[in-house]
Amino acid sequence: MPTLNMLQAINNALDIAMAEDEKVVCFGEDVGVFGGVFRATSHLQEKYGKARCFNTPLVEQGIIGFANGLAAQGGVPVAEIQFADYIFPAFDQIVNETAKFRYRSGDLFNVGGLTIRTPYGGGIHGGLYHSQSPEAYFTHTPGLKVVMPRNPYQAKGLLLAAIRDPDPVIFFEPKRLYRASTGEVPEEDYQLPIGEAEITKEGSDVTIVGWGAQMETIDKAVALAEEAGIACEVIDLRSLLPWDADTVAESVLKTGRLVITHEAPLTGGFAGEIAATIQERCFLYLESPIERVTGLDTPFPLTLEKEYFPDHLKIFAAIQRSVNF
Repeated sequence: MPTLNMLQAINNALDIAMAEDEKVVCFGEDVGVFGGVFRATSHLQEKYGKARCFNTPLVEQGIIGFANGLAAQGGVPVAEIQFADYIFPAFDQIVNETAKFRYRSGDLFNVGGLTIRTPYGGGIHGGLYHSQSPEAYFTHTPGLKVVMPRNPYQAKGLLLAAIRDPDPVIFFEPKRLYRASTGEVPEEDYQLPIGEAEITKEGSDVTIVGWGAQMETIDKAVALAEEAGIACEVIDLRSLLPWDADTVAESVLKTGRLVITHEAPLTGGFAGEIAATIQERCFLYLESPIERVTGLDTPFPLTLEKEYFPDHLKIFAAIQRSVNF
């Protein structure tokens, strides 16, 4: 089984999907010969031709508008938005067209074949226009699916599932792990289920929930907690829409405590949705208030990136507060 980084796993998934189905088409800014700014689509144009992997103009609304039209005609577009920060010019197309196309037409038409790939998050010293985590905006939109992998194995399996899913999917890729995260990835075609969380570590004292790049940070915090004699149960949501409330609730019924962490700002962040749902379902079992460890309610700062980040020390402090309440 080869060892791949996340970029290689994503490229491999795209290669498999394009080889299997000639309707799969990749496009976005600089994705052709250049392979995209991060090289995720390297060599796909030379292998499948300019009709199936090509550059678009620098206009995100146009990229998704074109993708909607292609998907409505039975195509399987995989549209790349170069950075998640740039997705906002396409916001109207995504939330008012992509998400509502099937519903509005009474199931006569749909754009379910559409996948939108986009790198999110900080950790690369990109500053306020290259470091944002906008996932919560889209979890508020029925008709979409939102997926966020944590490592190469997850990225390949979830991306193949997203491309073949009957609903449109926004696939957020943690850019700071593109080359930093490596692992064994099967060469063959495989899919991982969208909407099912994964318990990556079992424990009895406190439940920790995260997704994407934050899972690596959680692991560092859990190592500190274990040195302090605290047994953590760790859950990777993997997808936020739909999200696996059952798995989280079952864990919290066992541990009585919950810490949620994400890179996005606190206010309106997806941790709030998780906290509200879990207190409804687990209220009488909670031993302490639900903790949220997140980015700050400020624009993403370039020079203060380290201070902004919800790092392992902040998560460990929240674990201690929860257990010692």
